[in-house]
Amino acid sequence: MNKLILVLSFVLLSSNGLAVQKVIYPSMENIRETRFQDLFEILEQALDITRPDFGDYELSPTPFPMTESRMLQEVKSGKIIDVIWSSTSPKKEEELRPIRIPLRKGILGYRISFIHKEHQIIFDQVNTVDDLKKFHVGQGIGWGDIDVYKHNNIPVSYAPYTTLFSLIGPRRFNLFPRGVNEIYKEYAVHGESNPTLTIEDGIVLYYPWPYYFFTSKENEKLAIRLEAGLARMIKDGSFEAIFNKYNADAIRKAELGKRRLITLENPFIPAETPLNRSELWFKPALDSLN
Repeated sequence: MNKLILVLSFVLLSSNGLAVQKVIYPSMENIRETRFQDLFEILEQALDITRPDFGDYELSPTPFPMTESRMLQEVKSGKIIDVIWSSTSPKKEEELRPIRIPLRKGILGYRISFIHKEHQIIFDQVNTVDDLKKFHVGQGIGWGDIDVYKHNNIPVSYAPYTTLFSLIGPRRFNLFPRGVNEIYKEYAVHGESNPTLTIEDGIVLYYPWPYYFFTSKENEKLAIRLEAGLARMIKDGSFEAIFNKYNADAIRKAELGKRRLITLENPFIPAETPLNRSELWFKPALDSLN
């Protein structure tokens, strides 16, 4: 019996005597989905690099996909999901435990839009926030960006993420802004099935948009582990390497220096946002933007 107990104990514990930490993250709506591959890699690397201090881990997705609003509810309870990635807001940071290292260096704040292919000539005349107020923006259900557009008095509608690409065709809305790092991957996935869809070629929107890992407030152990892992990745250069791996090609294609910059106000940034840590943020050559 004693021998059996020892064997079971060995199975349940990692080599350094720490229990295996189970980490459940959100599954994707579409098996072809590629927009979160970088975050999977960052999450896995952050857990792996902290293995000597925190022990082994076991990563697994939820058994079914969820909307962002549902994910926020579930990670708060800590019963189905252990960690999510999301834009931040005062409410989220009040209800959840943020890990305040912007996962994509804030590149999500630089937005290029999907539009109807017949509308480029119209958007060639857009230069200011006031110009944008004439158009309707599409967003996903529960996305924090909705409040940013509303604050700037830009009309906004929302629908399930996977339907947004097809709604531009019937002209349900005029533009669907996406992060510089997202739009080209999404066009590769959704462009063929939506032949009226194209990428607008003259404008880049900008609003500060930190994107963090979040856990429940009760899961402090995981939060501390992720903070430690991300800090080590920044120090050893692996964080920057993952950023470049997934974003360098999109940054090149976007040619941000040739686009007209339109800045939107975002009053929903928490005071604790580490905006003063320049090493954490993507900074394009803004001086070359019109």
